[in-house]
Amino acid sequence: MIEVIATAESIDQAEALLAAGIDTLYIGEEMFGLRLPTSFSREEQRTITEKAHEAGKKVTVALNGIMHPEKMKKVPEYLSFLEDIKVDQITVGDPGVVFVMQRDGIGIPYIYDGETLVTSSRQINFWAKRGAIGAVLAREVPFEEMKAMKDNLMVPAEVLVYGATCIHQSKRPLLQNYYNFTKNDESTGKERGLFISEPKKEETHYSIYEDSHGTHIFADNDVNLIGELDKLHGHHYTKWKLDGIYAPGENFVKVAKLFVEAREKLESGIWSSEQAQKAIEQIETLHPENRGLDIGFFDLDPDEIK
Repeated sequence: MIEVIATAESIDQAEALLAAGIDTLYIGEEMFGLRLPTSFSREEQRTITEKAHEAGKKVTVALNGIMHPEKMKKVPEYLSFLEDIKVDQITVGDPGVVFVMQRDGIGIPYIYDGETLVTSSRQINFWAKRGAIGAVLAREVPFEEMKAMKDNLMVPAEVLVYGATCIHQSKRPLLQNYYNFTKNDESTGKERGLFISEPKKEETHYSIYEDSHGTHIFADNDVNLIGELDKLHGHHYTKWKLDGIYAPGENFVKVAKLFVEAREKLESGIWSSEQAQKAIEQIETLHPENRGLDIGFFDLDPDEIK
């Protein structure tokens, strides 16, 4: 069965996504989770989890940050809270979190999310042998490599099918350091809509912001794989992630609905190339005007990736 996973930026949007037919909501708080559309309070996380369960759907909570000592001290209490509200699963990127879960007997299933590290079946299976129920595949893995690894996977691999791709994260406050050097008192948060461009390529648009995890830089274009879903489904990649960090509001819900409809048609055997092309065009009209779309690394020759 295909699972459609979507981030949420508010309780209202979470309800709309559930109504649109997504299977799993992806939420969290900034202290522990990487690159979320919003940081939910504990009470909001409880409310969203309850609403998802009432709808027969699931909630995944992000604990995929690298937990430096000051954050690791707060992890046990947060895990206890998530166990109390009965979230369905969490994403984990720091082995220290796995250690704390085993030490404290936390029974929440976890999905390994090591970002760019997750590029092979051996990497995924390493964590599957240590309790992971799934893994988030690195955005840089092309389809030819996905096909090669699929038969060796011990657990399902999640694929980004829509949204922004982070291409660099540094614990260093790169933006703040720049503002300190230039003696400017400026905000470094995501709400600023800051971006950097390549020299002599003014059209490039690498979004950048800072939070407590450091500096995050995103690819020039966002990903849209709705035209490639038949390939993913045909090779048993059935965990589809929609990331709305730079695609806010009602339009993100409409995009999610298009992926849900595609899922239903694929499972019924009636999804066609004509329908896929129409969906591509619809998403292009719904996507933010200042952000490009492409298929990312999907069609790249693995031998060309350095």
